[in-house]
Order: sequence, then structure tokens, then C-alpha cells
Amino acid sequence: MRPFNYLRATSPAGAAAQAAQLEGARFIAGGTNLLDLMKLEIETPVNLIDVNGLGLDTIAPTSEGGLRIGALVRNTDLAADPRVRQDYAVLTRALLAGASGQLRNVATTAGNLLQRTRCPYFYDTNMACNKRIPGAGCAAIGGFSRQLAIIGSSESCIATHPSDMAVAMRLLDATVETVRANGHVRSIPMADFHRLPANTPNIETALYTDELVTAVTLPKPLGGVHQYHKVRDRASYAFALISVASIVQPNGTGRVALGGVAHKPWRVEAADALMPEGAKAVADRLLQGANPAHDNAFKLTLVERTVASAMLQARAQS
Repeated sequence: MRPFNYLRATSPAGAAAQAAQLEGARFIAGGTNLLDLMKLEIETPVNLIDVNGLGLDTIAPTSEGGLRIGALVRNTDLAADPRVRQDYAVLTRALLAGASGQLRNVATTAGNLLQRTRCPYFYDTNMACNKRIPGAGCAAIGGFSRQLAIIGSSESCIATHPSDMAVAMRLLDATVETVRANGHVRSIPMADFHRLPANTPNIETALYTDELVTAVTLPKPLGGVHQYHKVRDRASYAFALISVASIVQPNGTGRVALGGVAHKPWRVEAADALMPEGAKAVADRLLQGANPAHDNAFKLTLVERTVASAMLQARAQS
């Protein structure tokens, strides 16, 4: 790990101002992903800004009937919150499907959204990777792609986003709240927060370099049967081959989002309208335009079967 300067922020806008003023600055809270990347010299920040003391660790109701989740709320606390368990059960289930209990105790809401891909070629610094070094090429293309993207990829990158929580947040139409160095705040819909790779896979979110995530807001509850199905190579502590987050209403309508298939949590609202027609119609619309490689073409069938399983279970519980 390379040497770095360590600073503590005293306010959200102050943290953003430090990031704007200091070369090579990164925010750190739980550090469950960032520190690993620093050890491998994939991330080499010159300045680390500790944001743990900013008080962004509460969950509060909103005037619209939803919940405002502070950026520093730990994954364990979010999953266990009675309001989340009752009204946003898909989020609790997604969180409990991710990582281990020890990591969930440390990992934060914002950090979970901002974690970087687990593509093996990104982690291997001997391999070409446009995420690590723009313009270097993508060794994953033509390589071993079992875990990698089947849709929304580009000629520059076929990595997937690893977060389970983000898939549930996308399903719920969450909004990410931020602040910049000048004090300007904005709300970014989850649909727009993560970017597809195009020609710049190193730019992964809509955030500016001096922008700090302060909270994630959930709209009022939707009701229905909430499920999160995660298909992986082993039963625990593994990233998804594919995942399906779903909410199904008693009349058969609902919504679906996918993980493990793209550079961002994958939801196509037009597919939601097809839920009464069955899993095949939903999966076909979700994956319209998919471009799988030889090693991961099985994900097309796996998505359809997992969506079907979720819909069957939802009907049984209604």
C-alpha cells in the first residue's frame, strides 16, 4: 500500500470542499472495498478523507411517507430496521444476501452503492483493463466471462456491478442525495446514478469528484410480495451470477430488477407491464439486445427461470 494523508471531515460540505482542494482525494467510511483496492495498488489515493464523524447514520421518515437513509447507516442496521423489514422487505433480503455478517457490520449505505466491480481482470494488475487504466484495453473480452455482463456492455468493458443492495434500491425507485463543495445539493434517481461503460468505463457514477453522498431516500411503500433471489456458485459470501429483485401485487402486476447482468442494476420499466403475461415475456424484454459471451450465455435462461420462480412463489404467498 502506498503512503497517504489521512484527514477527518467535520461537515458534509466541508468533506466535499476537501475533496475539491486536495489532489487524489477519496472519501472513506467502512473501507471494506477501498482498502482492499489500495493494498493491490488499484486505488492509489494521496488523501483519504474520513467521513465517519458526520452524523449521517440515521434512518428517518420523510414527509412523503418514505424513508431517508443516511449515507453512513451500516448494512446490518439497515437490514434490521423494523420499518425496512416491514415495508421494504426486498431491501432487507438483498442486504442479507450480500457479503458476510462481519462486513455488513462495517459497510455503509453509500459505500455499498459505490463499490467497484469484482471482475477478475480488474483485480489482476497484469491484465489490460479500461477501468483501471483508460485506453489499456479489456482482457475480459475474449477471456473467461462466466461472471460478467450480458447486456449494457461495450467494446471497452463487460464488467458487472457487484452490489445486491443497489438492485433493490433500483427496484424501489430510490433517490441518492448529495452535496458538493459549494454547498449545492441534488437528488439523483437511482436509474441515473450508475453509468453504462460506453467508452469511459472508468467513470462509474454520475457523481462529480467533489460530490459526497449524504443519504438515500425511499418513496412510500408499494406493498405486495417482496423477494430477492440470488443465484451464485456457492451458498454464502459470493457475488451473484444473476439476481432477481421483485415486487408482485395480488393481481399479478409488479416490477423486476436484475443484478449480475450489467454494469449497473438492470431494470426496464417496459418489462414490468408484461408481468401478467409470464416470466418469458418479462425476461425477453429485460434482456432485449443482450450480447452474451460463450461462457455466460447461460445467464439468459437463468434469468427467465429465476423470474419464473419468483413469480410462482409470489402467487403462493398472495
